[in-house]
This record gives sequence, C-alpha cells and structure tokens, in this order.
Amino acid sequence: MAQAILVMHEKNGDYYRMNKTSFEKLPVIGEHIYNNDGLTYLIEDVVSLAGYESAKAVTAILVVKPTAKTDPVSELYGLDPEKDFEM
Repeated sequence: MAQAILVMHEKNGDYYRMNKTSFEKLPVIGEHIYNNDGLTYLIEDVVSLAGYESAKAVTAILVVKPTAKTDPVSELYGLDPEKDFEM
C-alpha cells in the first residue's frame, strides 16, 4: 500500500496540500485519479521518497490539477461520485 499526500497545483503556480490517501499501486504522471470530493484530477508529478517505507508515514507526494468538468474523463459513466463517496 502506497500512502501519498495530494498537493494541488494552482494556475498561478502556488501549491497547497489537499489530503492524505492510499493507493494499492502508486499512480504515474498523466494518469487520472478520483478524489473523495468526487472530482477528477490529473497527476502532474510524483515525488517519491526514495528508499523510505513506513506504515505510518507518506511514501510519495502527488502533484495534481483538477480536470475540467467537460473533460470526458470527468464522467464516471453512470456513477454519481458526490453521492457514492458519502459516508
């Protein structure tokens, strides 16, 4: 299990931490992920912490940017992320 911190890359060049998450297989640059906010994000960069393994700490930092709602990847084909991600 790869634990990661999602970091948002804004248009003006700023970065801010979004949340912590876990992946079975760490995403790569160019892949899309769905966050718990129900939105789709494009992976811009993966900052791996070389040789660092811990059950309690981050193993990578993922730099992401949101995709446009009109982008086909934002469609989950019949799923309603806002409803489906409710706890």
